[in-house]
Formats: sequence, C-alpha cells, structure tokens
Amino acid sequence: MPSFDIVSEVDMHEMTNAVDQASREVTTRFDFRGVDARFKLKGEVITLFADVDFQLKQLLDILYNKMTKRNVDIGYLDTGKVEGVGKQVRQRLNLKQGIDTVTAKKIVKMIKDKKLKVQAQIQGEQVRVTGKKRDDLQSVITFLRSENTDVPLQFNNFRD
Repeated sequence: MPSFDIVSEVDMHEMTNAVDQASREVTTRFDFRGVDARFKLKGEVITLFADVDFQLKQLLDILYNKMTKRNVDIGYLDTGKVEGVGKQVRQRLNLKQGIDTVTAKKIVKMIKDKKLKVQAQIQGEQVRVTGKKRDDLQSVITFLRSENTDVPLQFNNFRD
C-alpha cells in the first residue's frame, strides 16, 4: 500500500552554511566596523550578539536573508526575547524540529475533511499517510502545500 511521511525537519548543513555566510557578511559590512556583533550556532540554538538593539535587528535581517537564499524556511526559527548582558544585548533563536501533537492533529483533521480515500495517523513527530492509489497521496501533498500550517512541512519516505 503506498504511503509517505509528513515531517518538519531543518537541514542542519544548510542552516550551518547560512549562519556562516551571515557571519562573513557581518565582518565585511561597514556599519559593523569596530562592533562586537556575531552569530553563534550551538546544537539547535542560534545566539545573536550585538552592542545595541538596532544592530541586533540588522543581524536578524541578515540571517533571514541568508536562510532564504539557501532555501531554509524562516518558519523553523522561534525567536526569543532580547536580553541585556553587560554592555551587549543578545537574542536566542531556537530551531523547531518535528511536528507537535496539536499541529499533527490539525493536519490529520484537514486531510480527513478533504474526504480522500487515505488514512492519516500520527507517529511521534511525524504523520504517516497511506492510501490505495498513488494519485490520492499526491493530491494530499498538493493540498497540504496550498494550506497554511504553523510549521514548514516536508514530504518524504514516499513508497509505492
């Protein structure tokens, strides 16, 4: 029986490249000369450091731009609040991985409301969709791409 999985995973290699490119751009920009502004990626947390709040917003904009160019969705980032640390300010950005149960239930409900001949079931942080026909599965994929969900979705593990 054909099936596929709906997941929400960050390509960490592309994310690392986006952070590295953003760091390189900060070192070459004139408005950041003599300023201790930098990015730090550790695990699934990106920390932005700058002298003032305005520069922090510029750093965030640079990071968003580099992520977009590398086809990493900005929806993966969960921005934290700006905190003052000594003479600097910092902001933590957490990477959201996986589909939480509330969003997974919402996706399953959307698929069932579509009245297609497929079954959707939640398996941990992913949703597995099975059906008798490959065309039904492809119509679910096109439907979910057109809908607005809280997290960016990928469709993998397509089996015939």
